Amino acid sequence: MGIPSSKHSCESHEATDPAKLQVATLLSLIAGQAAEADATRSISPAVIAGLKSNDVMRMSAVRDLGGLESGIAAIGRELEAVAAACGSTGWCLWNHLCVFHFYCGLLGPAHIELLRSITTNRLWVCLPAGAGTGVIGRVEGEEVVLNGIASFGSGGRYSDYAGVTFVFEGERVPHLTLVRTDQRGVRIDPTWKAMSLRASATDHVHYEEVRAPLSSVVQFPLRYREVFRDPAYPVIDHRYREDWVALSDLWLGCMAVGVADAALKEACSGIQGRVAIMGVKMTERPTIHVNLGQAVALIAAARAAVYDACARTDSRIAAHQTPTEGDYLEQLGASMIALRLCDEAMRLILRVLGGNGLREGQSFERRYRDFQAMPLHINAHPDRVSEQLGRHALGLATENPF
Repeated sequence: MGIPSSKHSCESHEATDPAKLQVATLLSLIAGQAAEADATRSISPAVIAGLKSNDVMRMSAVRDLGGLESGIAAIGRELEAVAAACGSTGWCLWNHLCVFHFYCGLLGPAHIELLRSITTNRLWVCLPAGAGTGVIGRVEGEEVVLNGIASFGSGGRYSDYAGVTFVFEGERVPHLTLVRTDQRGVRIDPTWKAMSLRASATDHVHYEEVRAPLSSVVQFPLRYREVFRDPAYPVIDHRYREDWVALSDLWLGCMAVGVADAALKEACSGIQGRVAIMGVKMTERPTIHVNLGQAVALIAAARAAVYDACARTDSRIAAHQTPTEGDYLEQLGASMIALRLCDEAMRLILRVLGGNGLREGQSFERRYRDFQAMPLHINAHPDRVSEQLGRHALGLATENPF
């Protein structure tokens, strides 16, 4: 991000040209419904339909699955743009792209036809498996019958498939299967009443006598990132040896950059011609310059950190290099620091806007609320990430199961 000129205040010179993105034709539609989505807690059906017909849905799938086999940085740029337009929409698309990467690694070559059908039909996937999830499976003939509740199903009501993590009756080993969200016995309860990402549909999913073929069930190993790195473990493509949690963190960092940069640009535009108390023009106040200047630098640093990590990941995938635990932790660390920098930038922008900026109805308040969920996501939570980075720095084994 270059130093802003007086003519194009706070404009990012490193951001991708929106016209070159897969989602280019959808960005105005996504942005136009963002306020309504926040108010109604539901993304516009037109936006969901537009995304499902767009090639962005196929970016994390390899060509053997009918996908685009896009780079990690390229996917990050798409998510950055969508999150800047609407945080909830970006969050749901982010979940689909990183969860599908995970399913490709976990289900593997034995389920390639199912994965290919999801890709070619641009179907949406989700993974409700947050804290408090409890689903039990029992075997009936050649089927498993599922009962229970799964939490934090971001994008669930917009999705076509949900990944069900469960244990068989009397056992403790976790398993996973995919079920259609429109099949009998699947019910989505709109429980997400949080202040952030109001339309993300991060809801509870209920399974009541839901049936799936036993042949579609796979084990859900703990520390699966280590399983995927084993050369003996069969994968559809080498890229699926990259941990999906690490990629989700990188892409979350990209979205944070998008939200913060959009808030910065709107703030710079919104204070033009405004006066503060005692009639001083806001654009002439030194403290405004100081705070905006720091925000510019923070967002630039965040963008550099996260996209550098994306580029290193892309280079590793291109070279068919299996990631190490150190690589995984570097990905998490880059995201964590990018989120921290964007968080500080958002607070500086809030300081610049002041009470009038919030009162006058710009989009900052919604963006600020949406941003709060990003560093709190368990994948990128600073307490989790920094602890494991510290253990690794001391030569101790990491302990995080994912």
